[in-house]
Amino acid sequence: MDTVVAALRSALHDEDGTLVLTGSAELDAARTDKSGWVAPGGPVAVIEARSVEHVQAVLRTCSSLGVPVVPRGAGTGLAGGANGTAGSVVLSVARMDRITGVSIQDEYAVVEPGVLNGALNAAVAEFGLQFAPDPASAAISTVGGNIATNAGGLRCVKYGVTREAVLGLDVVLADGRLVSTGHRTVKGVTGLDLTALLVGSEGTLGVIVGATVRLVPIPAGEPATLGAVFPTVEAAAAAAALLVTLPDRPSTVELLDAAALDGIAAYLGPDVITATVGDTGTGSVFLLVEFDGAGAGAAATAAEPVLRSAGGSVHRARSAAERERLLTIRRSFHPAMEARGRVLIEDVAVPRSRLPEMFARIEEIGHRYGVAIPTVAHAGDGNLHPNFVFDGDEVPGHVWEAADAMFRAAIELGGTLTGEHGVGVLKRRWIGDELGDDVLELQRSIRRVFDPAGILNPGKVS
Repeated sequence: MDTVVAALRSALHDEDGTLVLTGSAELDAARTDKSGWVAPGGPVAVIEARSVEHVQAVLRTCSSLGVPVVPRGAGTGLAGGANGTAGSVVLSVARMDRITGVSIQDEYAVVEPGVLNGALNAAVAEFGLQFAPDPASAAISTVGGNIATNAGGLRCVKYGVTREAVLGLDVVLADGRLVSTGHRTVKGVTGLDLTALLVGSEGTLGVIVGATVRLVPIPAGEPATLGAVFPTVEAAAAAAALLVTLPDRPSTVELLDAAALDGIAAYLGPDVITATVGDTGTGSVFLLVEFDGAGAGAAATAAEPVLRSAGGSVHRARSAAERERLLTIRRSFHPAMEARGRVLIEDVAVPRSRLPEMFARIEEIGHRYGVAIPTVAHAGDGNLHPNFVFDGDEVPGHVWEAADAMFRAAIELGGTLTGEHGVGVLKRRWIGDELGDDVLELQRSIRRVFDPAGILNPGKVS
């Protein structure tokens, strides 16, 4: 492996050792991500690329040596897709974090992959624009990583997932060639849509080094926010499905099941929940609904009787402070779960009409395998995040058995293994169950076209 490191340092002219990192701390950090999964082996080096030329040099070198390359951003993934495996070179683009252009008239921004979502929105807010994808990790996740996994978030029920916000990409292929896909026009159908193919490819087809992303106007006026408490998760899920059929679509519809709300109450203190939405009692379910735009107030008023007719007790935020308290309940889900033990954060999606059934299946699976599975859902688009809470550093076998049952349940209900976190390593064993052998082989064939030697993120996704 000394040969690989020496070749990389020579190719990058890294005389001072700032680009090719080989310290144990850097190598260990690159073995894991927010999922908690740690690669059993370890990379030989971590590259802190600062430019497109750095990325090209690394890929040319590794391609010639037959060394696997794992593209990586901020390391906030939840499926092990960017974890440095044994003998690999981890190619980090987190330091490529410049916003290189903004077109106000054409409503797009040109960014490097390491730009944080929150930083991009802060930069374009002065022009009255925003980057619509809004993952919960927006403050720490990169645009490039969101593109690689086709991330979603709280607002995608109205604005769509990351794929809908990507106009074009600059990508370095496995052999070091730089290609550009897509367009900066409103319309464009020349040739196959390689941009859409690259979005969500998890670093298996190329390394994203630049992106042209769509911006949208920041909605006028103040948002209108509702917090509704339901006696059952089935009632709340049914109400969520009704809300997205209203003439004015909400921008956010988030559901916390009873186990999730109880955990948040323990984390924040029950008085916080009571002061925000009233005395929920044990076993209650929480639905957060928000409308934005000039007609937000009227849309929220129209939604209130829909929620009440479904069995909900509705609280409407009357001030920015009250809105923030409602949002805090939802944002506290993951910290509250982590306070209870180790957490395996999962991600499945089903048709909105099947949400009540999926929640029922999750509850049954939890009882069958004796594991707590508090669940939050982007209910407006059918995307659920069941959290398996356990003790110890390794995911126990019975938890994986419960996860297996949950994945199969989602597929049986017409859903998918992952709505936004990606396949990575942790869901690879189930991908054939969803796609089938023929489609899976088509995907592998496409991967071979982009990367004939198979050096890009081997062992991940397919």
